[in-house]
Order: sequence, then structure tokens, then C-alpha cells
Amino acid sequence: MGYKQRLAFLTLVDSLIVILAIFIGRSLVVAPLDTFSLTMIVTSGTLLVSHHLFAIRYKLYKKAWEYASVGELISITKSITLSVTVAAVVQWSTFGHAYARLLVVTWMLHLLCIGGSRFCWRVTRSLLFGNQEEQKQEGEKQRLLIVGAGAAGTMLVRQLMSDPSNSQLVPVAFVDDKLAKLHLDIMGVPVIGRITDIGRLVEEHQIECIVIAIPSLNSQRLKAIVEICSKTNARMQIMPKLEDIAIGKVSVSQFRDVQVEDLLGREPVELDLGKISSYITDKVVLVTGAGGSIGSEVCRQISKFNPRKLVLLGHGENSIYSIEIELKALYPNTDIQFYTEIADLQDEKKIIAIMEEHRPDVVYHAAAHKHVPLMQRNPEEAVKNNVIGTLNASRAASLAGVGTFVMVSTDKAVNPTSVMGSTKRIAEMIIQHMDGFSQTKFVAVRFGNVLGSRGSVIPLFRKQIEKGGPVTVTHPEMVRYFMTIPEASRLVIQAGALARGGEIFVLDMGEPVRIVDLAKNVIRMSGYSLEEIPIEFTGMRPGEKLYEELLKENEVHDVQVFPKIYIGKSTEVNYGRIERLLQVYSSLSVIELRELLLNIANNRMEPNTKSVLSV
Repeated sequence: MGYKQRLAFLTLVDSLIVILAIFIGRSLVVAPLDTFSLTMIVTSGTLLVSHHLFAIRYKLYKKAWEYASVGELISITKSITLSVTVAAVVQWSTFGHAYARLLVVTWMLHLLCIGGSRFCWRVTRSLLFGNQEEQKQEGEKQRLLIVGAGAAGTMLVRQLMSDPSNSQLVPVAFVDDKLAKLHLDIMGVPVIGRITDIGRLVEEHQIECIVIAIPSLNSQRLKAIVEICSKTNARMQIMPKLEDIAIGKVSVSQFRDVQVEDLLGREPVELDLGKISSYITDKVVLVTGAGGSIGSEVCRQISKFNPRKLVLLGHGENSIYSIEIELKALYPNTDIQFYTEIADLQDEKKIIAIMEEHRPDVVYHAAAHKHVPLMQRNPEEAVKNNVIGTLNASRAASLAGVGTFVMVSTDKAVNPTSVMGSTKRIAEMIIQHMDGFSQTKFVAVRFGNVLGSRGSVIPLFRKQIEKGGPVTVTHPEMVRYFMTIPEASRLVIQAGALARGGEIFVLDMGEPVRIVDLAKNVIRMSGYSLEEIPIEFTGMRPGEKLYEELLKENEVHDVQVFPKIYIGKSTEVNYGRIERLLQVYSSLSVIELRELLLNIANNRMEPNTKSVLSV
């Protein structure tokens, strides 16, 4: 039926129920009233009018009763109670007396018949259509086991059962560790065991898919459940967050795969982005390396604060074009002006010209070479991009009167053992030196490995798994700090709001993660066992360390300047050595250049270094 036909039908049914309820109530109570007395006519008329008014108020004629639940029952109860109360008031004010027993019985009959008529439709529809649909498609659907019999799991079952034609899953059972829920039925789906029983239950009930429906899980508990589920042959997924469902971002049944980010072992740091809007909104912002993993995410985060102009600077035309198109699609109705600049940071004149043209208020310097083994073999290229590029960008920013310059650094710059780490530490030294005399506030931001970024281990592991393995790890004891790309980008932006000049900001990244454990999790989440995809140890590569540090001992400040953000103490910078490095680096051999970079970055002066620097 259409809405008008549906409204007319329900109004007619409710009118008959209201009239019948009071007259049947009168015969049951045997009240001293004539059937067609003035009191009965006034009472029934009042009930009829007030019921329809309250039915409109609580939208009883707009509800989809095939999905009726407790909420709809509450609305019916409110409507009926208020309409009977109005009838009692009219009786008292008109006749000086309210027939309480008659009204109570009428209320009960009213509730039974109105509620029953609605829920009978749901039951009838379920029996007539639901069974037919279930019998028709049961053989085609995957058998689902739901981990968690709480609100989220119940919501999931309701969604799947209310519209079975649009789902390829049929809920078979729940598992839950709460003893009070064991052996209960929730919407016809039994709770058949605990989480530790998943392996056995999957085999016994021929489960093909497992969905984790516990949004409140912490990462450690989720990791334990994933490990149990990964030992079965069933496909494993997780429900979206309840807040995403509430705002309409996703539906209940839009499952996603468990990501490595979910198993980091710590909760992601959520920074207060509201405090940074004052230095970005309606300002000119320039991002170097805007097409890279961190640079592009910084651009996405910045655009939320409506800068007047956002300049996307990069060396690769394809990546810059891609982020420009993406940002224009994400923010079509804003006044943000997006500008693209293709330039090499080694071209000092071009970088100065770009800064002079756009006059940015804030610069985020995310461009860098970051691949450790490649830079170990090509140290001169690391010097050109990481050192000379940073020097050119910082000088151009100072000449253009930029307010804040934020450089993206790495934990590999602490006590560096590699060319990449050494050049990033020297870039930090340049930033600290520039802050000493420039009106621009120069700061650096240090964090660990970024999950999902270009060159990170996760994409490498996945490619190796696709090829059938083995997954290669350099050393069984190697550990690293990890964070997500959005989290790293928020830290970079937050640092600009905290900047006073010369600081090195560091995120409290929790406990480091063993690379071999990360590899095991990626294998399991890809649907394989460690027997199917073995792990092979290849030995440490040149320049690598077993563990990374975020601050040297003499750099540590114990006090947080922002929740989970620390600031490093400034250290003395011998800028003269950096200048001499730039004069001689192109004439040195690969071995000599590596040694020189390590000595400068670690503030060491050795006899052979002195001779090189004296050239």
C-alpha cells in the first residue's frame, strides 16, 4: 500500500479498536451505565479523537511495523495512556466522576489490540515472506558466527533478518564470554559458547564467516580474538564503529577487514584539532612533498580548516595531480584556492620564487628521501634531497616571511647509524640553526614508522603473501614504533600550533612492536597460517638498528607539552661543519661520504673527518 492507503487503513482499524475496547470494557466491568448513555458517547468520542491526535504525535502511522521492536511498543503505550488519561479528565470535568475500573480495563484492551494488530503484521510477514525467502536463498548464503552478543551483535542480527534478500549472510549463532548470556536466544539466534570455543564451533556448525561485533574492544583483546579466528578456515571481518553507524557514514552490515592498525597494541592518539584552526583558517599554507603519504594526508587534514590558499608543491607530477583532483572533489563547496607547483627542492631559485609568489603563512616540509637501504647505496642523493632540499626550503621560507615552518623528521635521526637517519638529523640541525636568527618559527616533528606509507613493511608483506611467501624479516628481535598516517599528519599540524621556535616535537608512541609479530598478524589477517606462508629471516641490512629511539638521553623533557606530545631540548649545532659538507660531498667516495654524514649527525670529530672537512 501507498502512504495514503496505509494511513486510511490504520486509521479505520484503530477507530474500530478504540470503540470496541470501551464497549467491551463496559460489559466486562458491568458498570452502571447504559450502552448508549451520554457518558459512554462522550467517553468513546473523547478516546477516539485523543487517540488519533496522540498517534500523530508519536508517529504511529509512519512507522514500518514489519521492523517493530521495543521502541515502537513504548510509543504505543504512551499514546494509549495519554488518550485514556484525557478521557478520564473529560469524564471528571463533565460528569463529576471518573469511572476508574472501566478506564483501566479499556486501557488494557486498547493496548492489547493496538499493539497486537501491529505486531501481528510483523509476525505474519515474517512467517509468510521470511520463511519463503529464507528457504529460497539459504543454500546460497554464508553461515555467520557473531562474536559478541551485546548491543552491536543484536543490531547486526536485526539488520540481517529484517532484509534477508539484500544480505549474503545468515546468522547461525553468537559466542560471548559473559556467562549470563550463554545458552540464551537473541532474536532467535542462540549463544552457543565462549570466544575460546570458536575453533570447535566453526567446524561443528559449518561456519563460513566470522564477524567481530564488539566495538569497545581494546587492541590487545582484539589481537587475541583475531589469533583464535585466524586458526579457522572461516573468513574474518569486523563491524564498523557504532559512531560511524550513528552518523550514517556506514550501515550496520558494512563489514570491513581487520587492519594492522587495529592491532597496534595501543589506542590511536586523537589530538585536539580545534586549537589549531586559528593559525590555518583563512591563511596561506604550503606543503612540500604534497603528493607523498604524509604530505597528502597533511593536505587533507588542513583542508578541513578552510585555509584561504593551499599550495601543493612536489617533484612528481602524477602524485601532485592526484592529490589536487582528490582535494577538489572532497571540498567542492569551499572557498579554498588550490595551487600546484612542480619543482625540485634542489633548485634554490625556483623554491625562492614560489615562496615569494604565494607568501605562505605556514609551511609543512614533508619532502624527503626515506628509504634506508637505497640511501645507504646513494648517499649523495640523500644529501641533495634531505639536506640541500631542507636548506633551500628553510631559506626561502625565511626570506618570504613565513610565520611557521614545520619539518617532518624521523626516529632514525636519533643516534643515526644510516645515511637516511644522518641526513634527517642534519636537516634538523639546519632547522635549529635557522630558528636562531630568522623571524620564522622553525620546528621539527619526530615519529616512528608510518603504517601504509610508501616503502613501509606492510605493503611489502602483502605482496610477498600474494606470491605465496615467504615473508622476509631481517631479524627476529627487530622492533619499531608504529603509527597511522592520519595520526602522524595530525601531529605535524598540532606541532605548528605549539611552535615557539627551535623545538623537536615527539609523540608518545607507546610500546614498540616486533616486526616478526607484525608479519605474523598480516599473514593471519590475509587468511593464511604460518605453515602456509613461512617467515624467513634475511639478516640486518646496512645502516639498520635493532631498535629505534625517539630522543637522545640529553634531549629528553619529562613534561608533556600536549597530551602524549613531548618536546626535545635544544642541542648545540656546529653549522660550519654542515656548510663544509655541502662544499665537498660531491667529491667524496660513497664510503667517505657515509662516514662523514655519520660523524656530523652524531657530533663526532675524528682525524680522517678533520682532513676531509679542511678541504
